[in-house]
Amino acid sequence: MTSTARTLLRAEHLVKEFAVSGTGGLFAKADRFRAVDDVSLDVYSGETLALVGESGSGKSTTARLVARLMPLTSGSISFDGRDVADISGRELHAFRSEVQVIFQDPYSSLNPRHTVERLVTAPLVYQRRAIPGGVRAFTRELMERVGLNPDHSTRYPWQFSGGQAQRIGIARALAVRPRLVIADEAVSALDVSVQAQVINLLKRLQREEGFSYLFIAHDLAVVRQIADRVAVMHTGRIVETGERDAIFDAPKDP
Repeated sequence: MTSTARTLLRAEHLVKEFAVSGTGGLFAKADRFRAVDDVSLDVYSGETLALVGESGSGKSTTARLVARLMPLTSGSISFDGRDVADISGRELHAFRSEVQVIFQDPYSSLNPRHTVERLVTAPLVYQRRAIPGGVRAFTRELMERVGLNPDHSTRYPWQFSGGQAQRIGIARALAVRPRLVIADEAVSALDVSVQAQVINLLKRLQREEGFSYLFIAHDLAVVRQIADRVAVMHTGRIVETGERDAIFDAPKDP
């Protein structure tokens, strides 16, 4: 992936601060902790950019900022040339149909009281969009695409294994045909053998649909399998960005 590729997402000078209670008593002024500190990154159309770093480096917070799941302290975000940092209402609804998130723990991100049918079609219902072919047919087709038995569409998340539940999360993300999928540690909670299966699934779906990934991870073996480019985070900052092989063969950051 070259720098001449079309930029889908551009984040510039992102800052996210959180209030931290001080030790000076009940009425003491709260300190500020900067979890994301002047982060800039681009995601190109059709590529996978892996954002890597140790636990607490700020990569998941960056992902949530980009997805507009939490407010910025400062900075700018553009998507396909449109400023999306301060949008709300209908504009935010439209943005969220183009950017979907796959979370780390499928069991905590999937409502245990909802069937697969309801979970997979929820993004379309939220967007007030028609469900092609009806709920049952649409869900069965998506389940087949992610390697699940379509006859299990009326089951609940807790009736599936961890890898299967994550496939439900992937199906839900794909339901609105997004242009960017943010995978936030999407395979880190899975067994190694299941990780490989899910990574292959993610790569196949990208080839078929042409969307981009912002892939958040700390496991470099996983990153090497899926990434086109890599950005390395350390203590809230991006310290290195480059093509995957260049980063792995001659890293600047330990």
